[in-house]
Amino acid sequence: MTMRLSAIAAVIAIAATFAGDLAAYSQVPKSIKIGYAISLTGPNAPGAGITVLPNYQLWVKEVNDAGGIMLESVGKRVPIEVIEYDDHSNVDDAVGAVERLISQDKVDFILSPWGTGLNLAVGPLLHRAGYPHLATTAVSDQAPELGKQWSNSFWFTGTMTDAVQAFVATIAKLRSEGKIGNTVATVSVADQFGIGLAKAGRKAFKQGGFDVVYDRAYPVETQDMGAIMRDVKRLNADTFAAFSYPPDTMMISDQARASNFNPKVFYTAVGTAFPVYKQRFGADVEGVMGIGGWNPDAPESKNYIKRHMEATGQKPDGWASPITYASLQMLQQAIERVGKVDRAAVIKELQTGTFDTFLGPVKLEDNLYKQTWWVGQWQNGEFHGIAPTTLPGARPILFPKPPWHDDADR
Repeated sequence: MTMRLSAIAAVIAIAATFAGDLAAYSQVPKSIKIGYAISLTGPNAPGAGITVLPNYQLWVKEVNDAGGIMLESVGKRVPIEVIEYDDHSNVDDAVGAVERLISQDKVDFILSPWGTGLNLAVGPLLHRAGYPHLATTAVSDQAPELGKQWSNSFWFTGTMTDAVQAFVATIAKLRSEGKIGNTVATVSVADQFGIGLAKAGRKAFKQGGFDVVYDRAYPVETQDMGAIMRDVKRLNADTFAAFSYPPDTMMISDQARASNFNPKVFYTAVGTAFPVYKQRFGADVEGVMGIGGWNPDAPESKNYIKRHMEATGQKPDGWASPITYASLQMLQQAIERVGKVDRAAVIKELQTGTFDTFLGPVKLEDNLYKQTWWVGQWQNGEFHGIAPTTLPGARPILFPKPPWHDDADR
């Protein structure tokens, strides 16, 4: 009888252990659901398709090729499952898609859209729902305040005032060396990004002692910059600055080249750092300045470029592409340190941790990334960072901007 009871007890113990193992196995997630709304169509599509989406795809591929994200809570790597929506470059569609990701798809994490306006639009929703918000393509003077107000939000491309002040400091140095005068002509796209940069620019140019001889905004839907650029050329300003988005950056550069408008300093904003800018203008990119920059000569950068091209078939841009990929490395490390899908704990880790990225160690300060390049320039076929000059790899300014080539030379 005793032996029989012992055998029964042993069977019960084995069954209990098996049941526990089965229960634990059933709790292992099949995937970590990561969603995003991105501009696959509409005016934001070129920027999203160059800067953000390829890096999302590269990161997911590399993580899944390695087996997934390590979750210590279940003792294994778990692959990423992607849920993607087109926000059509529209605020209402972006908000609606994020709401669906949260309430219907119940994704574990949400990646950010492209552009300042859409990041600011979805920010309140991500905050209320408690999702980490990695804003890698949003330039806003509200960023320091929003980093405090929305403790889940992290701002990687700083403020408009930072961007303009760095540019003004760059041209002020040229002026102090007797290379340019005081006259500046500016144009700006009439959306949240362009309006904010133009406002910050007026203040910074005035403080720097520059004379703004032209200051005009143009609608987002503008299809022809010819008349505006002819007006600008007649003023013969030493410095030209366009606070522009990708489609107009291309049009402005086209019109400047067509009319042989070649000021000593030629600056355009978003899109200047894109590889398609060089594809479109060839040798004429030399000396053109723009927002952003990085150090493409660093070994880690060259490795990233190689992987990016192999996975996506295109080169990254020279500003927010590397920042976007580095932010995803940070997100992965934060999840793995927490060891489970716990958004509040991941947010806390992002706030306080130091992360190993291909750009070097990153520790956010008050939810802000402070190692942002603000002024870049095309030099020898690459878009290099030139300001702040304190960042590793900063290059001296190429001055003056070479003349545009004749049609026969293009």
